[in-house]
Amino acid sequence: MRKNLKIYQRLSKVPFGRRVFSWVVCRMAPYFGSIKPTVTELKPGYARVEIGKRRRVTNHLNTVHAIAMCNMAELAGGLMTDVSISGNSRWIPTGMTVKYVKKAKTDLTAVANGENIDWTSEGDKIVPVEVTDTEGHTVFTAEITMNVRVA
Repeated sequence: MRKNLKIYQRLSKVPFGRRVFSWVVCRMAPYFGSIKPTVTELKPGYARVEIGKRRRVTNHLNTVHAIAMCNMAELAGGLMTDVSISGNSRWIPTGMTVKYVKKAKTDLTAVANGENIDWTSEGDKIVPVEVTDTEGHTVFTAEITMNVRVA
């Protein structure tokens, strides 16, 4: 089992553990801290990340900024990839294609679902991420190319 998954599983059982885990992730990769994410679910093939709509992540239209959504999509896709690959593998994002579907006017949830991806082989993996608002409407989608290599 990957280290991040072990830490998440341990912390998610205690009060505020998911927030602590999210804070630790943002300490390791500081740019993610700009959106103040909370990792609310993490397991092989699946990750869910939430952010609150607040002034710091909005644009001139008072909607969540496109790059904030890219940031949360990369975080969800990266964490999901990390806990899905074998312990002797490494990964790096090499590309992202995004679609802005609807104005993001509320808090947001990003879900990376890689349950149909073959994590046992090397090479490029296309990780789908969907971002929804509090009403469950899709506001943003991403396909992130993750390059997986056995170390």
